[in-house]
Amino acid sequence: MSGLLKIITVEVLKPLASVSERLRTSVARAWSHARSAAHMKSSFDPSVVVQGRVEVRGSGSLESGKGLFLYPGLYPETRGGGRILIGDDVVISCGVHIVSCHEITIGSGSGIGEYANLRHADLNRGDGGSVRDSGHQGAPIFVGRNAWIGRGAINLPGVSVGDDGVVGANAVVTRDMASGCVVACIAARPLRAEVAR
Repeated sequence: MSGLLKIITVEVLKPLASVSERLRTSVARAWSHARSAAHMKSSFDPSVVVQGRVEVRGSGSLESGKGLFLYPGLYPETRGGGRILIGDDVVISCGVHIVSCHEITIGSGSGIGEYANLRHADLNRGDGGSVRDSGHQGAPIFVGRNAWIGRGAINLPGVSVGDDGVVGANAVVTRDMASGCVVACIAARPLRAEVAR
C-alpha cells in the first residue's frame, strides 16, 4: 500500500475505529457488571461502574450503594456470616483484596488504593495443628466516610479508620484511627492529628 493510500485509508477508518472502541468498552463493562452481579446475593445499582473483572468469591454477601467505581482485579470474598458493606461514591482500585468472615464496612466517598488489603482475620495457630486446619480469629473492620487507604496498605482485624482518615501507601494499620488522622509506616503511626482543610 502506498503512503498516500495508507493515509487516506486510515483517515476513512478512524471514525469507525472510534465508534467500535467505544462500543467494545461499553459491552465489556456491562459484561463485567453482569458477571459480578451473578455471584452476589444483591445486585449492583445501575450507577455502579465496573471497569473490569471482579472476582467475587465465597458467599457473595456484598452490598454497595450508588456511584461505586470499581477498577479491574478487585477480589471481594465473604465466608460464613461475613459481609462487605460499601457506601455511595466509593472508588476501589486495581488488585484490592477485601476478605470478610465478620463484617467490613467502607464509608461513602472513600477510596481504596491499588493492592490494598482489608482482611478481617488472622491465622489461629493456638493448637499447633496444620496451617490448613488452624482456622482463624478476627474482628470487623470499619472505614469511615471520605477516608483514603493508600496503595498496598493493610488494615488488620478489628481496626477502624475514622472519617476523613488517610492511610499512607504500604502502611500496616494495627489500631483504631481517629477522624482526620493521617498514618504511615509499618506498623502505622500518626503523622498528624487532623487533615488540613
